[in-house]
Amino acid sequence: MVRAAILPAVGSPLEITDINLPEPGPGQVRVRLAAAGVCHSDLSLSNGTMRVPVPAVLGHEGAGTVVSVGEGVTGVAPGDGVVLNWAPSCGTCHACSIGEVWLCANALAGAADVYAKRPDGTDLHPGLNVAAFAEETVVSQRCVLPVPDGVPLADAALLGCAVLTGYGAVHHSAKVRAGESVAVYGVGGVGLATLQAARIAGASRIVAVDVSPEKEELARSAGATDYVVASEKTARDIRGLTGGQGVDVAVECVGRAVTIRTAWESTRRGGRTTVVGIGGKDQQVTFNALELFHWGRTLSGCVYGNSDPAADLPVLAEHIRAGRLDLSTLVTDRITLDGIPTAFEHMLAGKGGRALVIF
Repeated sequence: MVRAAILPAVGSPLEITDINLPEPGPGQVRVRLAAAGVCHSDLSLSNGTMRVPVPAVLGHEGAGTVVSVGEGVTGVAPGDGVVLNWAPSCGTCHACSIGEVWLCANALAGAADVYAKRPDGTDLHPGLNVAAFAEETVVSQRCVLPVPDGVPLADAALLGCAVLTGYGAVHHSAKVRAGESVAVYGVGGVGLATLQAARIAGASRIVAVDVSPEKEELARSAGATDYVVASEKTARDIRGLTGGQGVDVAVECVGRAVTIRTAWESTRRGGRTTVVGIGGKDQQVTFNALELFHWGRTLSGCVYGNSDPAADLPVLAEHIRAGRLDLSTLVTDRITLDGIPTAFEHMLAGKGGRALVIF
């Protein structure tokens, strides 16, 4: 029996309760969580923006220690520190075969599995494969990666989503070059990681945009050189900061139609906008044919930072060891499992950065 945060049904409040977690089967690993980040994607799962089988244990950004392994597991052993990888690539689908592992067609196949049970025998699914909102979890061996040397285990949880996504958005999707200007929309956990990644890339001007004036200090500590409180004139304000041209790159970390459109408008002619935020089907973004031709801008989606976690984690670890990437600045609240519902409320209200569940 371990404590976990269960989503009983879409739109229902989370329940913090005990679950029956089995021992790992063939190819599986049991992990005792050290920490788990509360991501906006978890909120999107709870409200139905993203769909997974329910009831489910949510949480997909986590790190911990291997407790036991099932038959055939060779990559990790009890006592090893691991980062959970919620979107493991299968290696055989078309996307994997052309090197685009972040688009793997089978990455979320495990979310439909039954991995644990309530005490009354009700089946439970792992929300995004890894069910990190629990004291312990059982996952496929493909869902664990070694914690890089020199990275504290609790901090390593952030590598599992926020940092890979923000860093990848800058370095893999937008391909920010030294000297370019960047605007980052949304100063949550992913936005803060994106700001740091833009600084690491050598961006000359980094503009943070958020609805909350209170986040300015947080944004500047992550690398922002300018701060804009979101309004109807946000794009105009950003052009004013860049000699009337607009930024070279905008990264949208919110997932709202109006923010995506504003991010696109805030880039220069020929600029690049990368959309990281996950919006609902009702969020329709419109453009007219003439402006698409005239402005010559690029708008692209970005899944999991277009990252290959196995290749990118060592790179991120080197930035951490060198002091270029500070994971602690992403975290504004350290909570227990019982604090997750409040963390959801804070996300809805636009408060703070990343909330980190400490076990």
